[in-house]
Amino acid sequence: MSENTLLAGPSLRRLRKREGLTQAAMAASLGISPSYLNLIERNQRPLSARVLVQVIERFDFDPRSLREDEAIGGVDGLARRMADKRFADLAIDREEIQEFLSAAPQAAAAFARLYDRSHPDEERTEDPVNDARQAVERWQNHFADLDHAAEGLADELRLSHGDISAALIERLREKHQLSVRVLPAEVVPGMVQRLDLHARQLQISEMLPGAARRFQIARQIGSLEQRDAIETLVAGANLASPEARERFREHVTDYVAAALLMPYRRFLRACEQTGYDLAVLQRRFAVSFDQLAQRLTTLQRVGERGLPFFCARFGRTGRMVHFSAGASGAVYPLDGARWPAWVPYAAFENRGAMLMQAVTFGEGEGAPRHWFTIARTIEVDGAACSARRSVVLGLEARFAGELANARGISLDPQDAVPLGVGCPRCGRADCLTPAPPRLATGTAV
Repeated sequence: MSENTLLAGPSLRRLRKREGLTQAAMAASLGISPSYLNLIERNQRPLSARVLVQVIERFDFDPRSLREDEAIGGVDGLARRMADKRFADLAIDREEIQEFLSAAPQAAAAFARLYDRSHPDEERTEDPVNDARQAVERWQNHFADLDHAAEGLADELRLSHGDISAALIERLREKHQLSVRVLPAEVVPGMVQRLDLHARQLQISEMLPGAARRFQIARQIGSLEQRDAIETLVAGANLASPEARERFREHVTDYVAAALLMPYRRFLRACEQTGYDLAVLQRRFAVSFDQLAQRLTTLQRVGERGLPFFCARFGRTGRMVHFSAGASGAVYPLDGARWPAWVPYAAFENRGAMLMQAVTFGEGEGAPRHWFTIARTIEVDGAACSARRSVVLGLEARFAGELANARGISLDPQDAVPLGVGCPRCGRADCLTPAPPRLATGTAV
């Protein structure tokens, strides 16, 4: 079935029982046969738009409850939990996970709740980073209302200004009575920017390059003009700790800035016209590679979907410092995985070069999935220090045939590099690319 097919059997069955109706009585109310309703309740038939409208009108039904699986991150969120090493011997594949979620969404939610609140040998400790990441996963890193609002503003600025930097600065000045000032690093020690309301200035460190400065200006505009929408999302995420809420707020504010610099329709059209050529896109929208990579994980507007990328960022020690699955379905083994054979690690030895590689990985799934990945290093500039990171973009290889960056790379699964389960859990004595002992044992550096 297509991705727009709506299977809602369990929700409809709970509604019928709540109303105290037999299948025959509910079918009569909806103008369908009892046998057809029975098929819908067993997920043997999708819920059509006509029947959905009847359900909403006759039973005061909230259609948002049909997407109850979003609360646990859908199939991707459930697959991430099933990737736990405690379930490895069961070889649960993605199809089984999909069937479980479709047939018994409440049971799946109960499993997810128990899993999230337990660890095998220890009490669960608060992890605001992971909690915020899971909140982003529930949205598949696409916030439609924010995207539309940012796109409208970007189009407005583009009509009267050719230079986006000048347009952003003028927007701050005209609408918010704020000027932009670039200050020496010693004046804003340890900071990339600060908002001085007394001086009515957005002060930016001289250490930031052009793309990062534009991003900070766009971010300030987004935080001022979309404050209510951002706070609504934060409140709806139901995050327990202030730290998790702040991290989620930071992510959503960054999202608005990226959507302003890379407006959805214009950006998607450029992606499709260039074959997602990363170098061309980076120059066309005057953004950094990291900003571009993050934006590519967000292209999930209904009716206008882009390719489903994931993005990860690594420190020099091999530690993953960021991961965004987007709508890719990637289940990254977060439990100390280290894959020295993968291009994000090789990128550190090839500063600034773009490296491509086809690989297979996918813990918790019946068979590893085939991915096409692109990696390069970035320089993380700040007021206090600079650091090098490696950024990797990934896409299922079946979607990569038309990518400009995939030309000359074999997408035959037989040629892909198998990444396996990561160094801490591999144990192979004959590995051709062994990790250093600290990485192989998963010890943080």
